[in-house]
Amino acid sequence: MFKLKYLLPLLLFIYINLGAGLKHPLHVSTTEVSFNAKEKSLEVSCRIFTDDFESILVKLYKQKTDLSEPAMKAKMDEIVKKYLMSHLQIKVNGKPTVLKYIGFEIDHEATNIYLEVDKASSFKAAEVTSTILYDQFDDQMSIVHLVNGKVRKSSKILFPDKTFATNF
Repeated sequence: MFKLKYLLPLLLFIYINLGAGLKHPLHVSTTEVSFNAKEKSLEVSCRIFTDDFESILVKLYKQKTDLSEPAMKAKMDEIVKKYLMSHLQIKVNGKPTVLKYIGFEIDHEATNIYLEVDKASSFKAAEVTSTILYDQFDDQMSIVHLVNGKVRKSSKILFPDKTFATNF
């Protein structure tokens, strides 16, 4: 008879080893666009699972990618900026904006990317087009939050859809 004291460590061993080879089941990114009335700017942040993000960067740019390696920070900034500039567009009051890349940081299993739009006028309508990780997953979901003062509007965009637009 198999003793109970051996069963628990065996099950734990199997669980840990099976779980180590599995990726997370969700393919999701989050983008938040907040209007800063005092600075007359849009503050933009994107949150993407780091393993998924690194996979697409390697696939597209065919170079070693390690977002958590301090020695590679400058090189990683280049490709993160290049990727985001081609996969995220924001319109305010019907007009395209110019995104300025600020940087990125790793937060546990996610990468936070920061961008800004200078000289943003009052914010009556906004449109976000996101194709972040669409070239990697056909079940990608983008969650978008638009914040104007105390008003927050959110939506999820499911592949193949790309755009969330709203009025304030």
